[in-house]
Amino acid sequence: MTSTLTPPAGTAAPRRGWISDWRPDDEEFWQSTGRKTARRNLIWSVLAEHLGFSVWTMFSIITPFLAASGYDFTVSQLFWLTAVPNLVGAFLRIPYTAAVAVFGGRNWTIISAALLVIPTGLLAYCVMTPGTPYWLFIVAGVTAGFGGGNFASSMANISYFYPERHRGSALGVNAAGGNIGVAAVQFFGPLVIGAAIFGTSQGTNEAGQPFYLHNVPLLWLVLAVFAAIMAWRAMDNLTVSRTSIREQVPALARRHTWIMSVLYIGTFGSFIGYSFAFPLVIKLAFPEFSAIWIAALGPLVGSLVRPIGGWFADRLAGAPITSAAFVAMAVGAMGAIWGINSASFPLFFASFMVLFVSSGIANGSTYRSIPAIFQAEAAAAAGGKASEADVLAAKKITAAALGWISAIGAFGGFLINQGFRIANETTGSVVPAMWAFVGAYAFFLVLNWWCYQRTVLVAKAPSLAYAKV
Repeated sequence: MTSTLTPPAGTAAPRRGWISDWRPDDEEFWQSTGRKTARRNLIWSVLAEHLGFSVWTMFSIITPFLAASGYDFTVSQLFWLTAVPNLVGAFLRIPYTAAVAVFGGRNWTIISAALLVIPTGLLAYCVMTPGTPYWLFIVAGVTAGFGGGNFASSMANISYFYPERHRGSALGVNAAGGNIGVAAVQFFGPLVIGAAIFGTSQGTNEAGQPFYLHNVPLLWLVLAVFAAIMAWRAMDNLTVSRTSIREQVPALARRHTWIMSVLYIGTFGSFIGYSFAFPLVIKLAFPEFSAIWIAALGPLVGSLVRPIGGWFADRLAGAPITSAAFVAMAVGAMGAIWGINSASFPLFFASFMVLFVSSGIANGSTYRSIPAIFQAEAAAAAGGKASEADVLAAKKITAAALGWISAIGAFGGFLINQGFRIANETTGSVVPAMWAFVGAYAFFLVLNWWCYQRTVLVAKAPSLAYAKV
């Protein structure tokens, strides 16, 4: 018999925007009602999350222009401006996940999109006001962290809309659409910076052309307002997603929550850390190179291949794909070191593309395996066949775990930024940091193999081995 998700007994009458009868695993319900509703919510969830990523990483495209704007900030201070949003966004992913269960997915998407007005408005003020102190830029960076939390709440929300057989693809599309927000701001940011839309320029670039930094935050401010309005008009809340904090806490007692959190530091932490730092690293390693927009290609390819990692996890096995990705990331890091030492920008850039592609694939393979692990645990605990209540409990544990794992993983991006900052301060080069990252990938590779690929473990619990699910 097909498991269905129905609201618990005693559920209050649905309010505006709330759906009380939601049964995605019922094929008849899915074909007649569920699929269309889920797709509509996915579209607007992706937009809000996409803009959140753009605002979260906005400083990555602003910092390379600050010196020419008259701000005498040190390289260390510039790295902190890219690291602070990363750190704040990582911590916010935990309460953002819980917020879906408390407020509802639609309601929280409206709120989280509207919150993006704060960092964009504050950053616009900073770059339009000559002599803005460094501490105010830091405050703007702190509020930019709001955008980092959007991923966790969006993923937790969308995980309820889709049946198990489609959840991997839906989460992959949701994650990739959000991740592309990094590439969008890094590609379109330099273009709008050069457009004299209104206001005075903040300086001139190497070619003597004026630029307008305020265009970037103001454009994304308008887009954030649009996303909030569309979430209000087109999205839904699900009563089945209502979960008390007490019901979410057990996720922290699960062994797999912590293991996958550490592995996600190496996968998503690498993706977001390099995304934040790549434009500034290019500026430091190859100061004569002026086409800073090319940095957007890294986050773009990393985002586009993320669903491929999920696809491989669905059809082959998650753990081997992640292991292969860690090997490729180590090779990419060593290639980047070789490119810097030989002053070869093509080699350096190609190596970073390997880093982005392999981290994107690993993001998909690890994140897709998380729901499968908890579903498999529920089935094993029930003797091989989970009841409707078991499925619902597993989904709630999964939603809570996804937020925690995404938060820990995002913290890895902060570590990467700090690694670059410390290496540059102490040696005048980012090369020592890259060697440290190679060592970290070796550690993640061993951890992944030890926990999920050993023959003994696979033989004892193949459904939990984060392998073929």
